[in-house]
Amino acid sequence: MTHLVFFCGHAGTGKTTLAKRLIGPLMRATSEAFCLLDKDTLYGNYSAAAMRALTGDPNDRDSPLYLQHLREPEYRGLLDTARENLELGISAVVVGPLSREIRDRRLFDRKWLGINDDIAIRIVWVSTSEETAHARIVARRNPNDAYKLAHWDEYRQRRFVPSGAAREGLLMFDNTAPTTTDFDALLRAIVAESPT
Repeated sequence: MTHLVFFCGHAGTGKTTLAKRLIGPLMRATSEAFCLLDKDTLYGNYSAAAMRALTGDPNDRDSPLYLQHLREPEYRGLLDTARENLELGISAVVVGPLSREIRDRRLFDRKWLGINDDIAIRIVWVSTSEETAHARIVARRNPNDAYKLAHWDEYRQRRFVPSGAAREGLLMFDNTAPTTTDFDALLRAIVAESPT
């Protein structure tokens, strides 16, 4: 069975680091080939060029202009690339915030994703405290975070922790200080049989 595994969560939670840590064990556990599709890797340079042309700021990834005009095409392209790999029999690990798509339950909608029933969907919500995420964002010194940090109160309003119905079917992972046991448990949960 082919897998579509999402690592979602807000900036500074360690989504990419976690995905990179688990992709090798995932391939060994499932005997499947996996590709890693990170939104920032796929679209970072494109977004920088577009925002430089539109606003003069290549590092803008959080302003209303970016959110209204570039966010959706980036995510659509990310999911289209995952779907093309899945159609070729290659499992996909997809990394991106995808918070709207979690909130709206679109990542659980096979029709919206354009995938068949024979693909196992696993959605990992990666979290840390706001303080930890902020400290990590400051420490990594990524120019793309400048808007976020300069408008932290505005940005933090968009942060949410899935609860109630939005949490159903998610694999919740606290990435503040995980142990090997935590990583192993997450791996087992991803590869476990599920009606999803």
